[in-house]
Amino acid sequence: MNKPSTLSRLISVPEAAAYTGLSPHTIYTMDSQRLIPFVKVGRLVKFDVELLDKWIKQNTVMPMSPYVSEGGQVQ
Repeated sequence: MNKPSTLSRLISVPEAAAYTGLSPHTIYTMDSQRLIPFVKVGRLVKFDVELLDKWIKQNTVMPMSPYVSEGGQVQ
């Protein structure tokens, strides 16, 4: 099975916004502050889907376990 080329994994700002559920403005802001992984292709800003997936996993906050009181009740 052929692996897709790196360029075929790259998506635009509007596509990255749709993929992450963020607005294009937020994507541009995060890009300029280097808070999200991106690739420069000439003057264009592109996003590697695999890197976005890793970034999403790294920034996922897991819920805290519920607090259990001495009586055994979940608070």
